[in-house]
Amino acid sequence: MAVKKLLAVLLLLVAGLQEMQSQVKFYATGGPEVIFSLAGIEHNGQTGGNVLRFAPFFNVQAYGNVDFGSHFGVVFGGAIRNVGFIYEYTDPGDGLFTNVKKKYRNYDFGLPVGFKIGMMNKWLLYGGYEIEFPFHYKEKTFIDGAKTDYKVSDWFSSRTPSYYHSIFVGVQLPYGFNLKFKYYFSEFFNQNYFDGATNTYPYKGLKANVWYFSLNFSIFRNKWQIYQEAYEKKQKKVREAVY
Repeated sequence: MAVKKLLAVLLLLVAGLQEMQSQVKFYATGGPEVIFSLAGIEHNGQTGGNVLRFAPFFNVQAYGNVDFGSHFGVVFGGAIRNVGFIYEYTDPGDGLFTNVKKKYRNYDFGLPVGFKIGMMNKWLLYGGYEIEFPFHYKEKTFIDGAKTDYKVSDWFSSRTPSYYHSIFVGVQLPYGFNLKFKYYFSEFFNQNYFDGATNTYPYKGLKANVWYFSLNFSIFRNKWQIYQEAYEKKQKKVREAVY
């Protein structure tokens, strides 16, 4: 009797695993991202000067999706993003008040991981963590609206940290369109960076944490495995109604 009970339990476990496996789906998705970024700025005790930055390109992302049924899944992937901010302030200089605008940006390589809940083939909420590695830094300066000759363009610059920690949350609507919010816990600059050319610490006292809203297209959409399934169910109901 004990052997029969053990066999029965094993059969139930196998059946349960098979059913679970049939519900799990793995697929890849991706798409572009349009970023509108700002930053929390504190410069030697002074706040403000934040200007909205628009970055429509070059932002691409690819995800692996694992759906455990039709209401919950996890995501992981890779991305390249154009992330930065614009800082505008008044510099007294030599007694003359001058408007200064600085534009800072990094190209980052990101590794996101997160979860999603909702209707996998319609709408869903998602969130997660991402670590990003900056690989190209650029800085531009404008004085009283005129672009200056001073420009910085560095690969793997020590002006910024080696990596950034961030979190993201978002909502996806049908057909892959979604809105996302992202916040960087890591400061944008390496405040200890020393510029030998000017003999200064240019970012000392300049604390900036970037955050942004973005429009994403087709980020978690998979036409064949999700939308095709819904289409086939609809067609089956039509055939049943006819016959």
